[in-house]
Amino acid sequence: MNRLDYLIDYLLKEDPQYSEMEIPSDLQGKRDLFRALRNVRWPKPVREEFLRLQDEELQAQLQEKGIVELPKEPKIQIWQGDITRLKVDAIVNAANSQMLGCFHPLHKCIDNAIHSAAGVQLREECYQLMLQQGHEESTGQAKITKAYNLPCKYVIHTVGPIIPTGIPNPLQKEQLASCYRSIMQLADENRLESIAFCCISTGEFRFPNQLAAEIAVRTVNDYLTEHPDSSIKQVVFNVFKDIDRDIYQRLL
Repeated sequence: MNRLDYLIDYLLKEDPQYSEMEIPSDLQGKRDLFRALRNVRWPKPVREEFLRLQDEELQAQLQEKGIVELPKEPKIQIWQGDITRLKVDAIVNAANSQMLGCFHPLHKCIDNAIHSAAGVQLREECYQLMLQQGHEESTGQAKITKAYNLPCKYVIHTVGPIIPTGIPNPLQKEQLASCYRSIMQLADENRLESIAFCCISTGEFRFPNQLAAEIAVRTVNDYLTEHPDSSIKQVVFNVFKDIDRDIYQRLL
């Protein structure tokens, strides 16, 4: 049995409702099933052999995607692409208040992408943090975890405001600004030098892209001005869509 077959077989046997599923014969089909099974898996203990082989598989997939290390200058810059490839001290995850990652199989949100690339250890660490806290994470706050199989050192998870109407009110604008301040503060507390932000609350949470970017740039600039001794030497605004790239290029 090869590595992927072992990993999929382990996850299928772990949950009786999936035990009769067939393992695809093609590589991409196997990788998609492996990811989907981890997406729906509730955090719980796992065998060391599973972790060893999972880490080998995820590291192999990372090498195929390629690790991206950005130049140190300018201090504030834009990068378009998959945030899970960035070699920085921390990347930012747009999480929900449960803080356990996305449970929708193969969903295209950043929360799913980050947890899928990191491995099952990330959900377990988030679960332990939330158990210790005893309640869901408040909007505008943030938590820091290890990054496991990601090329960055840490992941900072933040809960942005949800805008059902697509028109944020003053409180929701302040909550988004609070996300960026909380992240910068956590980065400083942990003496991090480089951080990559995603476009928090846009997309599924429906915060307008232009306004979200304006708040992001203004809040980050204000923080760096107000904290001249900050450890942060590099801020990356990571974008995935062309619309966000164009917005940030105009603002910067």
